[in-house]
Amino acid sequence: TMNLSHHIILSVMITLALMSSGSKVIALDNGLGLTPQMGWSTWNYFACEINETIIMEIANALVSNGMKDVGYTYINIDDCWQGERNSTGHITPDSERFPHGMAYLADYVHSLGLKLGIYTDAGVLTCQRRPGSFDHEEKDAQTYASWGIDYLKEDWCYAYIEDPPKRYAIMSKALNETGRPIFFSLCDWGTDKPWKWGPTVGNSFRTTKDIADNWDSFLFNLDHQIDIASYSTIGGWNDPDMLEVGNGGMTNTEYTSQFSLWSLLNAPLIAGNDLRNMDQETLSILSAPEVIAINQDPLGVQGKLVRSINGGLAQVWARPLADGSRAVVLFNRDTSSASIQLEWADIWLMSGDQMTVRDLWERQDLGVFTGSYLSLNIPSHGCVML
Repeated sequence: TMNLSHHIILSVMITLALMSSGSKVIALDNGLGLTPQMGWSTWNYFACEINETIIMEIANALVSNGMKDVGYTYINIDDCWQGERNSTGHITPDSERFPHGMAYLADYVHSLGLKLGIYTDAGVLTCQRRPGSFDHEEKDAQTYASWGIDYLKEDWCYAYIEDPPKRYAIMSKALNETGRPIFFSLCDWGTDKPWKWGPTVGNSFRTTKDIADNWDSFLFNLDHQIDIASYSTIGGWNDPDMLEVGNGGMTNTEYTSQFSLWSLLNAPLIAGNDLRNMDQETLSILSAPEVIAINQDPLGVQGKLVRSINGGLAQVWARPLADGSRAVVLFNRDTSSASIQLEWADIWLMSGDQMTVRDLWERQDLGVFTGSYLSLNIPSHGCVML
């Protein structure tokens, strides 16, 4: 519960947070990315071993397993879909992998109520040495639009001495000039500080190197979000890379931590496992409705690290939400279980305030507390999300 004065304090705090982001860049106004994108991508599990059948089966699975119902929208094909450029310079799909073409695949995905994304590169070649979009941006954008593509990820391999803000702006302009809404995801791995300019040309921008399916890689990408939270804004999101949930390199406890923190960070929720063959626990992590609701909260203020304990082995991450409440992740990075206390001061409240605390994974209220809340025995590498 909060009285009027506390609501006024919250409003001022939220305004300052938004100004902190908006004063650095003005987000691309293409009507997309009002909340972080949700979907699935081929890369983390299939890499280059992709084809038309796999994409259609994954799309079917995303609908039948209920992920579409909780917000997953995009089916994204990463590198290796390209064939060659034809005599007029237009890109064509690999005819062996995609014999019916991309328009056929887009129609199929659209028939399921989903959207189709593909991949290109700002350089002369993609990372897997397929044709890139360098100096073909306008032609490629028109081709994608004619196929019915809804999402484009553009990588940064073989771009040589090109300037990322200028090069990406060419594709951004080309996409917008097609007249088709195409979500634009930039990927220069954070090397050129895209959080400073990315929102002016794209709807999301990678802030890190590629994630790998292990604990250290997850922490590396997480920690690189700490100093750049204020740059993320509605329509232009910081992107610490895709979800590894279900791929087997981490425990379900660790996957739950990634999903919790990515949701708090307003990160894109792009699954990367084989949706056709996953167990119920993996599906439960990817489909947690109250956790996803934090990611999709319309206020759009990225979560921040607000307190570190025990040399950083215990952490409190938090963010404000549109309805005046706060979302919190108590994160145990230690190798043994730990208890973590949330202080109201961590989340911009007065010590005498009474607050209802809800566990978002258990989907139940824990009670009304004053001043603080103590969470006991959080497992190693695990978290509690409140």
